[in-house]
Amino acid sequence: MLHALKPNKGSTHTRHRVARGNGSGSGTTAGRGTKGQQSRVGKGRRLGFEGGQTPLIRRQPKLGGFIHPRRVNMEPLNLDILEKRLQAGSYDLAALKSLRVISGRAPVKLLGRGTITKKLSLTVNAASKSAKAAVEKAGGSVTIVNA
Repeated sequence: MLHALKPNKGSTHTRHRVARGNGSGSGTTAGRGTKGQQSRVGKGRRLGFEGGQTPLIRRQPKLGGFIHPRRVNMEPLNLDILEKRLQAGSYDLAALKSLRVISGRAPVKLLGRGTITKKLSLTVNAASKSAKAAVEKAGGSVTIVNA
């Protein structure tokens, strides 16, 4: 019968009535401790308040810079690396990766640091003008392919 329903034993608790006299065990300071900001009425502090210390939000640098969302990060490949690690010949991206000259995770850009004397035929995703000129001066060629 509906009038006989009652909650399971232990599923309900009587509310602890704070600040209702010392006989209740939570009188006088009502569990707030003695004195101080926490014990006062309306003790709420604003979001991010750190006790008077300069808050984290104000300690942060004001300008975070800007990174373009469609920026393409290229893997650099310099001439001095090619001079040191490769023999004269023809190399594409797969060959460079198998020789561990590049990691192969990002598009590769040939850069002009160092000098080159070997005749290399290279296939890369991008190349600087100085790098292309140096390879061509040594008798090689640079072919640009899209990633």
